[in-house]
Amino acid sequence: MLKMNCVVNRKTYRHIFFDLDNTLWDFDANSMDTFRDLFSKYHLKLKGIESFENFLFVYHKHNALLWESYRQGKILKDFLNLSRFTLTLDEFGIHDEVLSVNLARDYVLLSPTKTILFPEAFQLLDYLSGRYKMHIITNGFEEIQYKKLSNSGLAKYFENIITSEDAGTRKPEPLIFEYALNKCGASAYETLMIGDEEEVDIQGAIRVGIDSILVDFSGKQAESKATYTVNSLGRLIDIL
Repeated sequence: MLKMNCVVNRKTYRHIFFDLDNTLWDFDANSMDTFRDLFSKYHLKLKGIESFENFLFVYHKHNALLWESYRQGKILKDFLNLSRFTLTLDEFGIHDEVLSVNLARDYVLLSPTKTILFPEAFQLLDYLSGRYKMHIITNGFEEIQYKKLSNSGLAKYFENIITSEDAGTRKPEPLIFEYALNKCGASAYETLMIGDEEEVDIQGAIRVGIDSILVDFSGKQAESKATYTVNSLGRLIDIL
């Protein structure tokens, strides 16, 4: 599926900003793989968590709420990283600070070693390489995102990696996009943002006059204000 969401004049882009998680790097698949390793390593079923699925459901509930607080600047990343496991274990009646610390540490160490990408990621990047200057702009934790890029073989495609920690602000705030444009020596007019989240990637880009492409793998997102919407990475070749 390729959808043009508004009437546009075809531009000659020079710079492309890519989101990383759930745009190129399959966060959900890699995260699930990591959690299976942790569930087994720490014998969580023997500790009273009846199933891996229940563990993951409760974790995601707390993680989503904590990430929202983090995006709003209400909590720091170290608090987020530990609390999502402490709260999850507490809900199962497991009050074990050492286990929480171990899970938080191992998740950060293990998850960026996973290398599952969305289909056609390398095909797309090989096609774009040499045609455009490509950069990553991400809200993920800096040390983790660099490891993901290196371990998955993505790092070689990107000239600049802009993280929210580096910029001191997060998507969708205009300041992170302005910071990225300045760092990359780009203008908004010649830049394109590609991401999977309407509010974070697309709306953020729109606020500073950057065209955008929503990658909606599920095809279930609401009407987008992106310049284009696609449901696979391969469809980006038709645009670029």
